[in-house]
Amino acid sequence: MTITARIGDDLGAFLDANAPGDVARVLSALAEASLPLVHLIRHGRLTGALDASVGPARDGFAQKPLDQFAAETFITGLKGAGVRGVVSEERDDPVAIDADGTLVVAIDPLDGSSNIDANISIGAFFSVLDAPAGELGDSHFLQPGVNQRAAGFIICGPHVALVFSTGAGVCKATLDPDTNRYRMSSIGFRIPADSDEFAINASNSRHWPEPVRAYVEDCVEGDEGPRGCNFNMRWVDSTVADAYRILARGGVCLYPEDSREGYEHGRLRLLYEANPLAFLVEQAGGAAIDGFDRILEIKPDSIHGRTPLIFGSKEKVERIALYYSEGSASHRAPLFGKRGLLRR
Repeated sequence: MTITARIGDDLGAFLDANAPGDVARVLSALAEASLPLVHLIRHGRLTGALDASVGPARDGFAQKPLDQFAAETFITGLKGAGVRGVVSEERDDPVAIDADGTLVVAIDPLDGSSNIDANISIGAFFSVLDAPAGELGDSHFLQPGVNQRAAGFIICGPHVALVFSTGAGVCKATLDPDTNRYRMSSIGFRIPADSDEFAINASNSRHWPEPVRAYVEDCVEGDEGPRGCNFNMRWVDSTVADAYRILARGGVCLYPEDSREGYEHGRLRLLYEANPLAFLVEQAGGAAIDGFDRILEIKPDSIHGRTPLIFGSKEKVERIALYYSEGSASHRAPLFGKRGLLRR
């Protein structure tokens, strides 16, 4: 079956012209696999209690029926698309699909599921990598993000969008509700350089590392502080929603490591959340770091390993990196105006 027979003609034509055939097949399969999930989400409570707790706790939240449905839907949808295996947040181990597949996929099939009951935007992240030779195992997926052949996310909000990159800019396809097919709606968009917005979960401020606390305090002080600007804080607690906002409006979003048990290495999963997000952000002219290092250069040590993530407009991310570098230095030079970073 040709790509254009499975998705909107314009999206199919774009993939045919701009993505290698193996990658195009995977993106097409992911787009089609999302349709039953989108259908279920749009019906809300009419399809039952999708926010009920039915499975083991992951990331502090019990699995929901929609988590399990999303995982099965994407894994099934990738059969026949040239995918050797899949790592999913909802599965402990890799899932073998096509023995002769040349690619592997890492996916968070339902990001933001803790917000199902609140009708907040939710979606899915995915990362596409070449499949190394040998029997399928964890090692097939433990590749740095720079190796990604493609990455993206699907977001279910006021409209449904597939945001993706094959390494030549960021594109968006919007789901046409009249035809139930994704159609191209934006090609090569860039993160705005100027923005007065930042996003972080302020309720955890007492647990933050000093560089993060200092950066946020400087922002909160507004035009009377060292930044000389009045900022707004935007925090959704749905990573896919925060990612979409950053790509559309700029600013910076922080998921730092903190002192709580289980958060020492950050909250987000490197393979199927941070890596695809960082890939998109860099392709759109932004930056993504863990505080010190570029996310895409980090070598994963486990398929479900975590990382801090700070991403957004390049200048803002680079400024935060300076807070981190000064915080780790032996001296405390006043880099940011009237006070030093680690003031007391």
